[in-house]
Amino acid sequence: MTRLGFLLDSDSCIGCHACTVACKSEHDVPLGVNRTWVKYIETGTFPNVNRHFSVMRCNHCDNAPCITICPTNALFRAANGVVDFDDSNCIGCKGCMNACPYDAIYINPVTNTANKCNFCNHRIEQNLEPSCVVVCPTHAIKVADLDDPTDETTRIIARSDTAVRAPQQQTLPKVHYRGADQASLDPLRTAIAPDGMIWADTTPQHPTAGPDSHGVVARTVYTTAHQMTWKAKVSSYLVTKAIAAGMMAVAALLVLLGHSAEQAAVGVVPPVVAGFFLAATGVLLVGDLKRPERFYYLLTRSNRRSWLVKGAWVLGAFAAACAAWFAAGLAGSPVALQALAVPAGLLGLATAGYTAFLFAQCEGRDLWQTPLLLPTLLAQAAVAGGAAYSAADLVMDVPDPDAVRWVLLAGLLATGVLIAAEVMSRGTAHVEAAVEAMTRGRYARRFWAGGVLLGLILPAVATAVALAAGAGAALPAAAGLAAVAGMWFYEDCFVRAGQSVPLS
Repeated sequence: MTRLGFLLDSDSCIGCHACTVACKSEHDVPLGVNRTWVKYIETGTFPNVNRHFSVMRCNHCDNAPCITICPTNALFRAANGVVDFDDSNCIGCKGCMNACPYDAIYINPVTNTANKCNFCNHRIEQNLEPSCVVVCPTHAIKVADLDDPTDETTRIIARSDTAVRAPQQQTLPKVHYRGADQASLDPLRTAIAPDGMIWADTTPQHPTAGPDSHGVVARTVYTTAHQMTWKAKVSSYLVTKAIAAGMMAVAALLVLLGHSAEQAAVGVVPPVVAGFFLAATGVLLVGDLKRPERFYYLLTRSNRRSWLVKGAWVLGAFAAACAAWFAAGLAGSPVALQALAVPAGLLGLATAGYTAFLFAQCEGRDLWQTPLLLPTLLAQAAVAGGAAYSAADLVMDVPDPDAVRWVLLAGLLATGVLIAAEVMSRGTAHVEAAVEAMTRGRYARRFWAGGVLLGLILPAVATAVALAAGAGAALPAAAGLAAVAGMWFYEDCFVRAGQSVPLS
C-alpha cells in the first residue's frame, strides 16, 4: 500500500517561490489563486530579526473533511492516498473550502470549480515527481511514502522533530514541516503590522498587530489573500427555511390544539406560505453555487455522507409534506390534517435544524462547531413561525392568537439565552477570535443593533405587552417582522464571523 505525503524542510527553504511558479505553470493556475504558496514571517526585534519561510498547500489528510462534505464526490482519495478532485463533478458549493482547516482550496475563476494541490498525480502516475519537487533549488520539498518505513524521506520524518498544521483538528495531515517556526504554522500567532505587507495589501482576514493582539509573536510579511466563500445568500437561506419550517410547525401545533377544522388559517395558508419560502430557499441555494446548472448532481452523483445531500433530502421530504397538507386543506379534511400534524411538524424541525450538522462538517470554522447551533436554529424556527402567523393575523382570523404569540415570545427568549451562552462561553482561540469579530469587531454594529436590539429585545417586549394587554394584531405583527429582520442580521454576523478567522 502507498500513502504519499510531503516533507517541507523550512530550514532549507529560501523563499524563492519556484514551487509556486512551477505549480501555476504545470496546472495553468489563474492569477489571483494558488495551489501552493510561500508564507513569510519575521520574528524578533531590530537588530535581531529572523525571517522564516513555510510552504502552504493541501495536506492530503487521512481524515479529510473536504471529502466528507463534498456532495458530489468531486473530491476523492486516490489509491496512493492523495486527495484529488474531479472538475466534471464539482457544483461549486464551496463547502469544501469551509471544511478545510488549511485554507488550501480555491474556486478556479475560469472553470468555477474547486481546485487545490493534487500532488501532481498525473505526474506520479508516470513515475515522475511533482513539479514543485523538481524545481526546488534546495530540495526543501520531498515526497514521502508514509507506508514504507524504508523510504528515505519517511525515515527523516520518523527521526526528526517535525510538525503538522492544526493538529487539534484531527484531520491527520500528511504534510510534515521540519524546522518551521510554530508561529508560521499558526496564523493566529502572527499579525500584519500597521504598515501592511511587502508585495501585498493588508487583508481583513488576517489580524493586525497592535496593543490588543493577544498571543501574537511574529509579523506576517508575505501571504496570500483568500476570499470569504459563504455570504448573504447563505445568511438569507437560514432565514427563509426557518420561516417555512416554523410556519408548518406552528400549524401542526394548532392542529394538536384542536383547530384542524380551520380550513384557511390552518389547512391552506400555512403550506402556501411554507412552499413560497421553501422555493426561495431553493433559489438561494442554487444561486449560491458556482456551477448552478449542475445542481441536479446532488441527486445523481450523491455523496451520502455529506449534509448538503442529506439536507436536500430533508427539504424534498418537507416539500412533499407541505404538498400533502395543502391537498388535505383544500379537501377540508380535518382527519387528514390530524394525521399529517406530527410528521409535518417533525419534518419542519428537521428542515430548520439540519444546517447545524452541515456546519459541523465545516471543520475549518470552529465557531460553527458549537453544540448550541441546533437548539438555536430550532428556537429561531419558533420565532419565524410565530412571526409569520402574527403577520397573517392582520389579514385573516388566526385561531388561538395568544398561543401564536406565546410561541413567538418563547422562541425569542430561548434564542436570546442561547446566543448569550454562545458569546459568553470560552472556546478555542479560533472561536474566541470569531466571537470578538462578531461582538466587538467589524460585525459588532449589525450584531448588537440588528441581531440583538431589533431582532430580540424590541420584539420580545412588544410581544409581552401584547399578551399582557390583550392588544390587537398590529403590535405582534410588527414584533414578528422586526424579529425576522433581526434574525437575518444575526445570521449574517454568525456566517461571516465564522469565516473571518485566518487559516493560513
